[in-house]
Amino acid sequence: MSTGLIAGRAPGASGQPLPPSIGWTGEVKASFRLAWPLVVAQVAQMALYTTDVIMMGWLGPKFLAAGTLATSFMSPFLLFGIGIISAVAPMMAQAIGGSDFKSVRRTTRQGFWVSVVVTAVLITVIWNAEALFLFLGQTEQNAALAEGYIRFAVWSFLPAFLFLVLRCLLSAHGKTTIILNITIIGIFVNAICNYALMFGHWGFPRLELAGAGISTTFVNSVMFLLTLGYIMTHKRYKRYAILVRLWKPDWARFKEIFRIGLPIGCTLTAETGLFAAATILMGWLGTNELAAHAIALQCASIAFMVPLGISQAATIRVGLALGKNDPEGIKKAGWVSIIMGTGFMITTCLAFWLIPTFFIGFYLDLDVPENQVSLGLAISYLAVAALFQLVDGCQVVAAGVLRGLSDTKVPMIWAIVGYWVLGLPISYYCGFVLGGGGTGIWLGLAAGLAFVSVVFVIRFAWRERLGLMNYKSIERG
Repeated sequence: MSTGLIAGRAPGASGQPLPPSIGWTGEVKASFRLAWPLVVAQVAQMALYTTDVIMMGWLGPKFLAAGTLATSFMSPFLLFGIGIISAVAPMMAQAIGGSDFKSVRRTTRQGFWVSVVVTAVLITVIWNAEALFLFLGQTEQNAALAEGYIRFAVWSFLPAFLFLVLRCLLSAHGKTTIILNITIIGIFVNAICNYALMFGHWGFPRLELAGAGISTTFVNSVMFLLTLGYIMTHKRYKRYAILVRLWKPDWARFKEIFRIGLPIGCTLTAETGLFAAATILMGWLGTNELAAHAIALQCASIAFMVPLGISQAATIRVGLALGKNDPEGIKKAGWVSIIMGTGFMITTCLAFWLIPTFFIGFYLDLDVPENQVSLGLAISYLAVAALFQLVDGCQVVAAGVLRGLSDTKVPMIWAIVGYWVLGLPISYYCGFVLGGGGTGIWLGLAAGLAFVSVVFVIRFAWRERLGLMNYKSIERG
């Protein structure tokens, strides 16, 4: 076991001081080059799932309802696994920053191991979803159809996690355009497979929701295999020989992935759980409120893809600087990313304030009298979402910055406090006790995210006094 302190610039392997970190302008350019394909890839990933929802709607209302029930149920489990696996990103970035290329290979291999273990656990938990749906009061028809989808779609977890490991490997090297290209290919493959298997075209059987589940697993497998093929044949990456001695354990690294990743998974689950709880609260208010909430939340979710992509780039940039023992680089990478993410959200904040009907018009026919109540509610919710955007963008990028320092456990605790001890109770109090309705619920969400945002930014600002730049690396080689 070796320990590295980042109190000052450590010398390189040759004993000479490391070159100075790039300037602020150079950091902006480097972060932008890394981030923009990840941003577009996140939007493309959302388009992939949107395709599923649209085609479920073509099957009919009962299939759309059951499919939505199934995907909503699976989503927190998938995000939990993604959080765990994403721990390989800062580990790889720190290793590359320190020119420890053997560690990159071993982290990739153990990322595969962790993917298998996490998939096995999650499949066991959600395999018999129908019984849980019935216990929660869902109809027998919806429960059966939803489980029919889940029984096939759940196998997509393994290739999705394996793809994430390779995506982290490429991102750590600054190679993100290929990720975007493969994700776009995935959208078209998914649409073609859905069309064939869900509706029985081109000689395939009509499998309906089961066909959608098979398609989901197939497209994730294709994306993983395309990425693996790229890495195995590209001269820059094939030197890692990531499949050589794949059976060989590295328990220290295996445990390190869980040590860093479990808090990330819990943080993501806590945040998605907050929005799920807010949706339940909206359902208590009525159908119009729930519809307006869904519209505002979808608008906010699309805008959120930009700071989310910047957050992923921030983890890599900060991790690289940490691996180089470069405190100045850590400072620049962190603050540039936070400013970029928050700065973008200022534009969406103004857009939601100034032209809300432009966005709502994508989801509601503004000329239909029956939609006027939902329209008015959606406008008021978007006004709150405008403020919500600023703190949401800031907190997700700040979380990515802290992950670059492998700081995940304490942020997880603060996130749970912000979302569940503050955010949800404030939503309930403002929405029901004070009579604020849906606007009050959204104010609670904004309050919880604002708290987490402030804590994360302060934590990064105080990184040295909190000892976040003193780290123990796992065994090299």
